[in-house]
Amino acid sequence: MLPSTQSQEIIVPIPGVYTSHGTQSTVFQSNLSSTWVMNGLFVLDLDANLVSLGEGLYGFDTVVLEIDNSAGPTLQRQIVAGIAAKEFYLGVFGLGPESSNFSTFDDPQLSFLTSLEIANEIPSLSYGYTAGAAYRLDKVVGSLTLGGYDTSRFTPNEVSFPFSSDEEARLTLAIQEITASDSLNGSLSLLPAGIFSLIDSSLPYIWLPTVACDLFQQAFQLIYDNDTDLYLVDDTTHSQLKQLNPSITFHLGVQLAGGDSVNIVLPYGAFDLQASYPIYPNATNYFPIRRAANETQYTIGRAFLQEAYLIADYERSNFSVSQAVFEDNYIAQIVRIDAANFTSSPTSSSSVNHHGISGGATAGVAVGGIIVGLLSMVGIRFFLQRRQRRKNQQQYKSTDGVHEVPLFEKHELGHQDATQVKQEVEDTGLVEVEGSRIQEMECAGTTLASSELPGSNTENEMESSVVPYHRGLYELADTR
Repeated sequence: MLPSTQSQEIIVPIPGVYTSHGTQSTVFQSNLSSTWVMNGLFVLDLDANLVSLGEGLYGFDTVVLEIDNSAGPTLQRQIVAGIAAKEFYLGVFGLGPESSNFSTFDDPQLSFLTSLEIANEIPSLSYGYTAGAAYRLDKVVGSLTLGGYDTSRFTPNEVSFPFSSDEEARLTLAIQEITASDSLNGSLSLLPAGIFSLIDSSLPYIWLPTVACDLFQQAFQLIYDNDTDLYLVDDTTHSQLKQLNPSITFHLGVQLAGGDSVNIVLPYGAFDLQASYPIYPNATNYFPIRRAANETQYTIGRAFLQEAYLIADYERSNFSVSQAVFEDNYIAQIVRIDAANFTSSPTSSSSVNHHGISGGATAGVAVGGIIVGLLSMVGIRFFLQRRQRRKNQQQYKSTDGVHEVPLFEKHELGHQDATQVKQEVEDTGLVEVEGSRIQEMECAGTTLASSELPGSNTENEMESSVVPYHRGLYELADTR
């Protein structure tokens, strides 16, 4: 599964998904889970402005965060959506705290992140994430920390971005400039004017204005494929670019021009990707930029997060973007983010203020004799636990107001009414659901890439183990 900064739900492939060789993909089989409770067919509106995923089979199940049978938190009755489409090989692990509203329920259904916080498994509604980079060192793995962040994975800065007032585009910032150096045309600007863009790790692409894509095409001699809407790189150009190793700098700010800003530099390796089945029959080099149809599609995808570290703090409604760092044999330095209503005791650690995240962030240690859970994950596998469902399932519902979370009332595709709840699709029998033409990329020479982003012909499944610090405090350590 891949973390999604835009979703709050867990979405998994279900039977009906096949690889290029006609074999069954790894899927979730609800009939084998004794804790599965059916909800119904509902429209999948993840990235609805970019792709159409059709309908998903929604239900509730027990979800366990687990790596190599390690001990991790277990939550019951979590939202799980299944989709059956050849284009949808990998699952989505939503990081958002918003609740989902279904027409089949009177009450909002809590997200996994919020459920973790209510269960005291994490100290706050926050996370730190970088996608990892297969082209760096010995294939650097991704890092996801729930309830805090890992300071060993980025260079801090003082820029804090406020959440957007648009509940469906919280992580919006301004791209003030994009510049290239050592390109086939030397150094030049690639963005004529600043734009506001959403950070979304669900897909690898970067959606830009067509005029900006034209400048990229000229600078890197890209070939536009009208059938797939992808920009391809022929073998000759690919060799030249690898030799030149150009860099592309994103100048990010709170506003379109001036004010606080930060530069994130991406090497050519971050754009040197391959697409194969079901997009192309054979591995094909492509450059992950896409033409946006309008300004609502301006999006910074997962390719960018290979070289950037994102910290989202839903307690204080702000986020930060920092340059990722890559070091051999790094040691994780986990810092937790406390809840906004957390009160420090006289013996607790003092608050720190890293990279623009305001207040409430302290070292991930015991505070006033109470251990608050923090889960740090490096390379993740998620398993839906198959155990007998309890007759009286715990309802994660706030009664004291402390755990109030925003309600995300999901609507059908094509509707603009933000208060429209997710409507159940008419039951016509479970059939294969149409997915978008372009989904997750595969590595060359594999039928299913398990790396964060493609870029080699080797599967990069992340092996990790759990290191228990204290009760409720876990770090999943990279065992490379």
